[in-house]
Amino acid sequence: MRVIVVGAGQVGHTVVKSLAETHDCTVIDIDEARLQALSHTYDVRVTRGSGTRRETLLDAGVADAELVLACTSRDEVNLVIAMLARRLSSARTVVRATGTDYLPAWRAGDLDVDLLVSTAYETASAVARVLHVPGARHVDFFAGGEVVVLGVDVHEGRPPRFAGRPLSDAGLPADSRVVAVVRDGEWIRPTGREVVRPGDWVIVMASPAAARAWGRLVSGADPVREVALFGAGRRGTAIARVLLDAGFSVRVIEPDAVRARAAADALDRARVYHASGLDAEFLHRERVGTAGAAVFAGGDDSRNLHGAVLARLHGVGLTLTVLADPAAAAVFEAAGVDVTIDPGDETAEKMARFTFGERTRQVAMLGDDRFEVLDITVRADSRYAHRPVDAVPAAGVGAIVRDGAVFFPDGTDELRPGDRAVVLSEPERVPAIEHDL
Repeated sequence: MRVIVVGAGQVGHTVVKSLAETHDCTVIDIDEARLQALSHTYDVRVTRGSGTRRETLLDAGVADAELVLACTSRDEVNLVIAMLARRLSSARTVVRATGTDYLPAWRAGDLDVDLLVSTAYETASAVARVLHVPGARHVDFFAGGEVVVLGVDVHEGRPPRFAGRPLSDAGLPADSRVVAVVRDGEWIRPTGREVVRPGDWVIVMASPAAARAWGRLVSGADPVREVALFGAGRRGTAIARVLLDAGFSVRVIEPDAVRARAAADALDRARVYHASGLDAEFLHRERVGTAGAAVFAGGDDSRNLHGAVLARLHGVGLTLTVLADPAAAAVFEAAGVDVTIDPGDETAEKMARFTFGERTRQVAMLGDDRFEVLDITVRADSRYAHRPVDAVPAAGVGAIVRDGAVFFPDGTDELRPGDRAVVLSEPERVPAIEHDL
């Protein structure tokens, strides 16, 4: 597919990383250094200039493009780029928005773009998914929420009881399937004889009830009900709204008086405090440690790290941080923060969906883009129709939707034409899987 990506910042870079190997990509940006960095790393063409200029888009080949992704950090600029691309080509258009202001207009059909992806909303949704399954580092929902994809760490210091035993004898939750074990950087497609070890990363597909059971197995904790949210900026407010709508009780802590007042006015179901998350006396007085989780969305990684460690000391069992700099993830992990969420990854994942065919209903990336998960319909003439799910090479089929019902196959269950298969694989294998299924 011929794709034009406008904007080579954090989101644009992540989009290019996921698409460059399998698509014909051209990147537009006004920053020569950003363009050179991308062109040296990936096989892409680059055009220096503003995507809001007709001449720049034409120079980049928009007339022949099939997809235009507007990824700059300015919402209005992205909308102008999409409008121009519509006039100059028949390409589909995907627009990145930083906040949620334009979502209602797009959902109502008032914005003529194929997809509008809000970074704030996608980040908030990622936070909510993880809170539903404590103990998981990554959570995604497929098939209308009936299939949960989990990534869980098997910790060295406190391995769960299923570690050290063959999976077939480990008493794992019913209605679930382990589709991958990642050990020392290598992907193992596990059989029932596989033994999970401390230090492994395990990827599971499960029903919602089984996902909660997996969470208890890994962390010993039930789903979170109360959240302490630190930061009431654009991202923090979006997170609060999504969590409140999902039924969580939310306490918002914001050190800036103006932002705290705005949050109190906008979030009538939340308790809002004008206070600092670094104030140990406040944390003790308000018994913040009784919250099931603490979410840090303040926009300053160093303060978020300080706050997360302090929240742990006050008794919070689960800490999540929204990263300002994706490179800081390793530091947070080393400091004991349970989950880090990269807004760029969340946005790029949604934007990349439009590069897949019509039979692919949903896509998710996980493990620092090491894996992709697809919800894809099996063709009548597929080479793997009427063959066991484990016959699909370099892939893990973890769930099947058949005649409206979901089940989690063992290796001998067969794929049938019309099945929706939820499949895990590595990105370089995905085009072949799409083609063969």
